[in-house]
Amino acid sequence: MGLKTQPLGWLCGITTTVTATIVAVSIGNFNGHEGVFAQTTQKIAPPSPLVQPKALRSTSQFCPGDLALAITSIVRSPKFETAQWGILIEPLAEPATLYRYNPDALLIPASNVKLLTTAAALRMVDDRTPKTFATLEKWIQIVNRESDNASADALLRHIGGQNAVRRVLTSLGVNPASYTQFDGSGLSRKNRVKPSTFVQLLKGMYTADENGVFYSSLPVAGVSGTLRNRFRKTPVEGKVHAKTGTLNGVRALSGYLEAPNYGTIAFSIVVNQSEQSGDVLVQAIDQIVLQTAQVTRCD
Repeated sequence: MGLKTQPLGWLCGITTTVTATIVAVSIGNFNGHEGVFAQTTQKIAPPSPLVQPKALRSTSQFCPGDLALAITSIVRSPKFETAQWGILIEPLAEPATLYRYNPDALLIPASNVKLLTTAAALRMVDDRTPKTFATLEKWIQIVNRESDNASADALLRHIGGQNAVRRVLTSLGVNPASYTQFDGSGLSRKNRVKPSTFVQLLKGMYTADENGVFYSSLPVAGVSGTLRNRFRKTPVEGKVHAKTGTLNGVRALSGYLEAPNYGTIAFSIVVNQSEQSGDVLVQAIDQIVLQTAQVTRCD
């Protein structure tokens, strides 16, 4: 591919009671379904995911405290009683956390592992001639945007394997003890990564010289790649650049959200629940993203 192959050469249903004000968000049409999230002070039965939800209140603020209540109600829903969730949501412009839920849990991340592989490859390249770098850029787009597993595993071998990834990502502040990588694609269920690891990686890559290539390689909500059919006709269409993750009983989404009140937000949402359907897990993740996009400053 015109890139150095030596590792060192690259281095440089159920009722539930919830409290809070009514918070309902239209999550539009994704994966062929529509969904709703609601909070009330009464005991209610969750509405059918096929019912068109009401619009979020336009006259009231949706503060960070409301966001915490909204997301926690999703992840603690009875249908997720056996699920393992890990969530971290942080704006890039300030040292703040909008939401955290078991952010240091080591979970199966599925294809989110590709973020480790592609970030390391970009950091390691020392031949930045237009032809060589264009080849790498195309390779990384195939890995991230289309989530091509064979290309991801080949890229990992090309850069020198897992040990090379660990050495390079340390320069971004990623603790090598915070993840275990067995392949480049995320197909192995032996992979384990903390959501906080992905957020640190995303924050580090956002300010790195390679940010443009990395950011543009990610699928775009409702537009491209593995997110082309999600978030369509919602407020975040075109505003989420993130890597999906899919295995049986595993769904993940980690990337960037361009939010109106907080600028660029780095987030990682990972859920493991073997007996739950993928559609239900995806629907919950997408609700969380849409709730996050609504949060405003309430100082």
